[in-house]
Amino acid sequence: MIKLLITGVAGKMGNAILNIAMEDREIEIAGATEIAGHPLIGKHLFSPVGNASPATVHNDISEIITGCDVVIDFTLPVPSLQHFRVANSVGKAMVIGTTGFSNEAIEEIKDTVKIPIVLSPNMSVGMNLMFDLAERIAKTLKDEYDVEIVEMHHKWKKDAPSGTALKLKDVIENALPEKTWIEVFGRKGTTGERKKEEIGIMTLRGGDVVGEHTAIFAGIGERLEITHRAQSRDNFARGAIVAAKWIVNHPAGIYSMKDVLGLV
Repeated sequence: MIKLLITGVAGKMGNAILNIAMEDREIEIAGATEIAGHPLIGKHLFSPVGNASPATVHNDISEIITGCDVVIDFTLPVPSLQHFRVANSVGKAMVIGTTGFSNEAIEEIKDTVKIPIVLSPNMSVGMNLMFDLAERIAKTLKDEYDVEIVEMHHKWKKDAPSGTALKLKDVIENALPEKTWIEVFGRKGTTGERKKEEIGIMTLRGGDVVGEHTAIFAGIGERLEITHRAQSRDNFARGAIVAAKWIVNHPAGIYSMKDVLGLV
């Protein structure tokens, strides 16, 4: 039985993870956290179907982390980094799906990590297969096709472009390391002819869209598009649970969902 701690349990992703985890016979909820003053603090956890957990919600992760095997964190960059510091100090594995980290925060995680971590901007199995496909397509088409990325999310999302879109960009760029890429985040005005080295990343926001990402490879006479549409946060939650089960049996280091799914 894997003992799980969920941070930000009342958030959209935290709640989805809780619901999936409470249905999993290999998972025991060891605890959860929320921001100070939240009405759930001190209370037991319940799923929508009535399942209950003896674990209670705390504000301070350090109060309950020793009783868990792995932490799943989908919060915000500042608290997520603090949760990493605490987990790192006591030797607890983590699954981090938070996006919007600064370069300095990523460097801190890389430089100080002493625990096993799955660090991924998108835990969806389907999206990670899309990363793999995008890499293969870029390597095959090489420099003959123009690459554009379009992403859309709900109106409440705080960071742009999405971490998933940036990951998709990195995957494509790394597939052709010999190319000097020019990253274009949106276009306006008289921009002139598109440069061959450009990779465009376009951001759309509106409604309650969970997440949509399209990679476009546009050639002369044809266009190849691959798209992933998330219709529910449950697919991210299921991926996070898969990652949590996988990471507890691995040595210290930073892993991706590509490692979890055996796509390496």
